[in-house]
Amino acid sequence: MRTIDTGTDHLQAEVDHGVAVLTMNRPERRNAMSGEMLVGLQRALQDAELSRDVRCVVLTGAGGGFCAGGDVKGFAEGSARSGPTSFDEKVHNQRVQQRATAGVLWKLPKPTLAVLPGPAAGAGLSLALACDLRVAVEGTVLTTAFAKVGFSGDFGGSWFLTQLVGAAKAREMYFLSDRVDADEALRLGLLNQVLPADGFVEGWHALARRLADGPTIAYRYMKENINRAMTEDLIECMDMEALHHLHCGGTEDHLEASKAFVEKRTPTFHGR
Repeated sequence: MRTIDTGTDHLQAEVDHGVAVLTMNRPERRNAMSGEMLVGLQRALQDAELSRDVRCVVLTGAGGGFCAGGDVKGFAEGSARSGPTSFDEKVHNQRVQQRATAGVLWKLPKPTLAVLPGPAAGAGLSLALACDLRVAVEGTVLTTAFAKVGFSGDFGGSWFLTQLVGAAKAREMYFLSDRVDADEALRLGLLNQVLPADGFVEGWHALARRLADGPTIAYRYMKENINRAMTEDLIECMDMEALHHLHCGGTEDHLEASKAFVEKRTPTFHGR
């Protein structure tokens, strides 16, 4: 096991058996985002993307919750301490933060898993939706929450949600900001699994290890193919699929999987 230096207690990160677990750690504020947390998340994601010992990234929260979104009170206090900031600077800073967190989770060439031990709201929900897969404990609720505080939404949530549930449902969830329980979220495709409380930790650990033990090169190109499918036309996607497919066919992992298939055993992938 190794610890990733995030520079703050607001974001804890460690790597074990190929899985980087990034934990938003402000349980007293329901893991609401702070400036320190966002900087720590950027550092941890950069480490996870570039480190060979990381094959899967898990994003979760401490203290029985995932993330309540932005910490409005905390950001206001921070602004007061740092002095006045122009509107243009605020826009630029938030754009940089969004790209380096939600944007990186979406594009990261390794599987990403959001583990929800409790509620996800606002920008916290956006971060969960930026991940490839989402697992929640039974009883978890999700909400965009923005309409209730007079915000329009950030960290890519409107884009991710529209891709997952369609524009009509996304409008409903943003305009009304109702709470969506875990079963309904599973039905809508917002969650991939809902696990009982007594087997939650074991369940998400097993899924994370399964991803970490998988064909990481193939995962990289699967993710790029699917991401491109959201914005490009069929012919462009098929052309890129052909390139990626043949590239994977030349890897040691493909050769190992082919041998394992013939020998009727589970392949062991090494990311080569």
